[in-house]
Amino acid sequence: MAEPESLRCSSVRNRGGVQRVEGKLRASVEKGDYYEAHQMYRTLFFRYMSQGKHAEARQLMYNGAILFFSYNQQNSAADLSMLVLEVLEKSDTKVEDEILENLAKLFSLMDPNSPERVAFVSRALKWSTGGSGKLGHPKLHQLLAVILWKEQNYSESRYHFLHSSDGEGCAQMLVEYSSSRGYRSEVDMFVAQAVLQFLCLKNKNSASVVFSTYTEKHPSIEKGPPFVQPLLNFIWFLLLAVDGGKLTVFTVLCEQYQPSLKRDPMYNEYLDRIGQLFFGVPPKQSPSYGGLLGNLLNSLMGSGEEDDGAEEAHEDSSPIELD
Repeated sequence: MAEPESLRCSSVRNRGGVQRVEGKLRASVEKGDYYEAHQMYRTLFFRYMSQGKHAEARQLMYNGAILFFSYNQQNSAADLSMLVLEVLEKSDTKVEDEILENLAKLFSLMDPNSPERVAFVSRALKWSTGGSGKLGHPKLHQLLAVILWKEQNYSESRYHFLHSSDGEGCAQMLVEYSSSRGYRSEVDMFVAQAVLQFLCLKNKNSASVVFSTYTEKHPSIEKGPPFVQPLLNFIWFLLLAVDGGKLTVFTVLCEQYQPSLKRDPMYNEYLDRIGQLFFGVPPKQSPSYGGLLGNLLNSLMGSGEEDDGAEEAHEDSSPIELD
């Protein structure tokens, strides 16, 4: 019993020491000694890291970043935010909701136009999937999507929603996006693109949820199905066909709705991929697409044709480029 008791006492002393240090640092920031406080945070970071005190280093840098953000010291706050990531990258910290929420909080406080924000989110997403090169943890994507939605950065929000599992949130964002920025004649195109991209990522459930939620909540869409807009009817039938998996149904459907599908040249390219994923259509033998169209397709679907299962497919693809 003596050893656990000594460990507990040591832990209490460590917490007390950290709290005293943080009190001194906070006092420096409150006095306006930003540079001095920033350098002290960095000194303590490297000291804690050399001692293997990863949790203490991460918490101290997180609290410091929040403190600097509250005084609008963006550069110092961003630097400490990067050190939070450095702790995560160099330790064996497991991905937990609380940590993802902390990372999203730091992201939300950064200047939206700063290069540090871009670097931060890239590293955060990479860490959240174990540095495997995959697209990032769905929960972190969802948190980022909501933040960007609040900032009315709809295109970036859509990207992150596509790599989350939050079809309902994505639909609600798209309703706002369409209503505030889109033409009434394109109300159907906002959700069609999202559904097709979700299907290309083999996220069938989110594709269905985003379609049903969007069509129910959009003020310019009359209750259906069937819908007034042919493109919405096509998407509705497509989701049913995906569940059935019959190639003949898919082929006839694409032929019958060609006038609607010609409204966006990307639709048929997405459908080629969907045919491969859900209906057993063999990949085209022609050379890979070139130019801007090819870059978009490769970034959406991944340049390879790996098909290792629904869960892996949307994680292993490369990021989607959105306009």
